Amino acid sequence: MKQVIIVVPNGYADLSSIMGTLEILSRANEYWQKMGNPSLIDIHIAGFVTELKLDLGFFSVYPEDIKSMKKADLVIIPSVGHYYDTIVKENRELIHWVTQQYKNSAEIASICTGAFLLAATGLLDGKTCSTHWIAAIDFRRLFPKVNLQTDKLITVEQGIYTNGGAYSFLHLVLLLIEQYFDRETAVVCSKMYQIDMDRTSQSPFHIFGAQKDHGDELIERAQAYIEDKLSEKISFEELASKLAISRRNFDRRFIKATGNTPVEYWQRAKVEVAKNALEKGRKTVLEVMYEVGYSDDKAFREVFKKITGLSPLDYRAKYTRKAALV
Repeated sequence: MKQVIIVVPNGYADLSSIMGTLEILSRANEYWQKMGNPSLIDIHIAGFVTELKLDLGFFSVYPEDIKSMKKADLVIIPSVGHYYDTIVKENRELIHWVTQQYKNSAEIASICTGAFLLAATGLLDGKTCSTHWIAAIDFRRLFPKVNLQTDKLITVEQGIYTNGGAYSFLHLVLLLIEQYFDRETAVVCSKMYQIDMDRTSQSPFHIFGAQKDHGDELIERAQAYIEDKLSEKISFEELASKLAISRRNFDRRFIKATGNTPVEYWQRAKVEVAKNALEKGRKTVLEVMYEVGYSDDKAFREVFKKITGLSPLDYRAKYTRKAALV
């Protein structure tokens, strides 16, 4: 029987990612046994803390003593709070325990921002990883050796699973069920909990933020200029010259501050304006395209789909209020 341990970190953990994972995995095991098979997994909720109060104290989790868990086959790290530096510092013992379990052949899965604890083990260095897109800047700051890909819903590499944000952990749980049980059991659980199977991207759910908490005044001025010129052509050579900096150093500082090249930032800002206009459903795709400074329909569609994972038409159909009411 496989030992599955959902860990409870010190400080904060998202209750839904703990209980949702427990419920769906338990239901998969029940279905597996109903089909005449022996129980496949033994699930524990464990940590180095004896109690963790969550959600303003309305709920408490009382984990088992993780020190008594000698051997795990699968370790699942739930989503954690947004004070990432503190969470990592407060969970050194847990981080070491997770590292040792992996060295002893356990597989490790992180949910949403649980990737911060997983990355702190060093096990993700040189590997691809996903987490909630809203945490990308902090993640890259803390773990520059990890190849963060926030467009990916799930990554799997050498027995390590990561997933994107919030309730997308449900898709990770379905994948784990398929890996540990079989495809049929995963399909049954997807129908039971009404989770779409095989979604691979979280790009349609990204909301492009201003990325201005970096403290670089020159780059803030550049960002303000770019955002003011979304419908116009921009020469980044001229912009760098206006800011009295070489183009090479401008690009380097811009990437360090925002995580994007100036061109990527410009494109993402344009697409975010386009997304908001399409969601209102009052303008055609061509009208929105011209509004954000594109004159080439093919180029607009390619950039839009690259960033959101959907064509402009598909995005409008998915997110307009009118479509939602049909």
